Amino acid sequence: MKKSILLLLILLIPLLALAQSAEVYFNRGVAKGQKGDWKGALQDFNKVIELAPNLAGPYYNRGIAKGKLGDYRGSIEDLNKCIELKPDAALAYLDRGNAKFILGDPRGAIPDYNKAIELKPNAADSYIRRGTAKAMLGDPRGAIQDYNKAIELNPNDAEPYVGRGNTKVLLGDPRGAIQDYNKAIELNPNDAEPYVGRGNTKIILGDPRGAIQDHTKAIMLNPNIALAYNYRCYAKVLLGDYNGAIQDCNKAIELNHNDSLAYATRGLAKIQLGQKDSGCSDLSKSGELGDMDAYDLIKQHCQ
Repeated sequence: MKKSILLLLILLIPLLALAQSAEVYFNRGVAKGQKGDWKGALQDFNKVIELAPNLAGPYYNRGIAKGKLGDYRGSIEDLNKCIELKPDAALAYLDRGNAKFILGDPRGAIPDYNKAIELKPNAADSYIRRGTAKAMLGDPRGAIQDYNKAIELNPNDAEPYVGRGNTKVLLGDPRGAIQDYNKAIELNPNDAEPYVGRGNTKIILGDPRGAIQDHTKAIMLNPNIALAYNYRCYAKVLLGDYNGAIQDCNKAIELNHNDSLAYATRGLAKIQLGQKDSGCSDLSKSGELGDMDAYDLIKQHCQ
């Protein structure tokens, strides 16, 4: 009997050491991720999986690290493995849906969001993400329902108000959208996104000066948002500030070389300043990027 106990202890010691070693790497990877060192975190999670390949947590965390590093397909592979090992991991479904959405597959993301909600029906974030996917898939009313539920679950989160505001614009309710953007700004005044949304909606409501104020605030908060420069450019065109508009459209294009609207708006501003050839070239570029309305503008201004 003593011999059997001794043998058992001899067998357990390396297993315990292996588990402790994996835990050290796991905790270190989590700490690195919290500090934004996702490459370092990835290396540690690789080691954890090498030592303990049948645990779901390391695959989940490595999937998150891969997503942070822009490897969304690799992220999905790890989240698949996590779900295989732990089918009730709600966060894995949510994050796999997010990765699919980023890869341009909102339709594929919806079932993952549905499963995340089934497993954890009081998690507001899943409703927000599903709402965004529904809006992209042409279901704005379904999106509104999801944003409403997210707000019901967490009324102090600004994000669903922004999403609902964006969707109300699509549904032709700009004044309702303004109310949602106002609430989002009240809850999080340092987030640029609701200022961009409200500024764009003010253009729709015929208030380009108010729009410029909002887009200027958005740019102060985040100078790398191309849409803010884009919409401010358009508002300046409406006010006859063509030189100022060109400067803003230049910046929008610098930040997003495929911004068809910025090329079109800059083209119109140039034409108003008598720079017809350059302006028509911008309109042509806008058309090449997919803005079919640009060809109507070419017929109107360039022939």
